[in-house]
Amino acid sequence: MKILDSLEFIDSVSDGVFISHEKSTKRYPLHQHQKGQLTYIEGGITYVTVDTTTYVVPAKYFFWIPQGIPHILRLSHSATVLHSLYFYTSDDEKDPFYTTLGIYAASDLLIEMINYTICWQEQMINPDTPNFVFIQALKNILPSFKHKNMQLQLPLSDNPRMIKITDYLDIYFGLPLSLTALSNQFNMSERSMSRLFQAELQITFLQYLKTLRIVKAIELLMKTEHSVSEIANTVGYVTLGAFSNAFYEFTGIRPLDMRRNK
Repeated sequence: MKILDSLEFIDSVSDGVFISHEKSTKRYPLHQHQKGQLTYIEGGITYVTVDTTTYVVPAKYFFWIPQGIPHILRLSHSATVLHSLYFYTSDDEKDPFYTTLGIYAASDLLIEMINYTICWQEQMINPDTPNFVFIQALKNILPSFKHKNMQLQLPLSDNPRMIKITDYLDIYFGLPLSLTALSNQFNMSERSMSRLFQAELQITFLQYLKTLRIVKAIELLMKTEHSVSEIANTVGYVTLGAFSNAFYEFTGIRPLDMRRNK
C-alpha cells in the first residue's frame, strides 16, 4: 500500500498510529495529513520540500513533520526505504518538538524501536492494540532529540535553465568551479548567472556549491568506504581541515562521526 493511497485512512482514527515500511518510489507529490509524521531513512538521501525550502535527510537520519504541513518527498535512488509512523496529535502541546519540522540523527535505540514496529506493517493501531504502550514510549522519547536538529537545505527549481545548471553542477561538483567558469559554460554573463541563482534558489552560486558538496559528501560517507580524506578531495576540498570545518558548519557533526553513525 502506497502512502498517497492511504491518506484518508491515516487520518481516519484520531487516537491511532498508522505504520508503513516501504521501499519507495522516486517522488511523492505535494500532500499532507492531520497526524505527525516520523520517518526514518534507510539508504540513500531523501529531500523534504516545504513551501520553497528543501531539506536534506541522509540515511540513518529521521525527520519529523508536524500535522497539517503540505510537503513533497523526493528520493535519491530506488534503494531508499522509508520507515514511517503517523502519530496521534492529542498530546503534541506537551513539547515544542511535535510542532517543529526537524531532521535528526537516529540513535541505535530509536532504530531498534522503529524496526520493531514492522510487526504492525500497514496497520492502524490504537490504544486497544496489545503493546500500544510501546508506540507511546517511542513517541515520548522523540523530544530528547530536539537539540540535535540538523537543517541542511538544498534549494531546487523548476526553471528549465536553472535545472540544466544544477544538473551540470550535480556532475562536476568536485571540480574547481567558479562563477566565471560556470557563466562561460552556459553562455551567460556573471551578472545574469548571479541573478538567476538569487531569483530561482534565493542563494548565491557559491552558497549552492558549498551545500551541494556537503550533500555529496554525506552520500559518500554513507554509501562508500572511501576515507574522509578521499571524500574531501572528491567533493572539491584541497585540505581535510577545510572540509571538516565546512562539514561541521553545515551539519553540526564531524565527517568521521557521521561515518561512525552510518
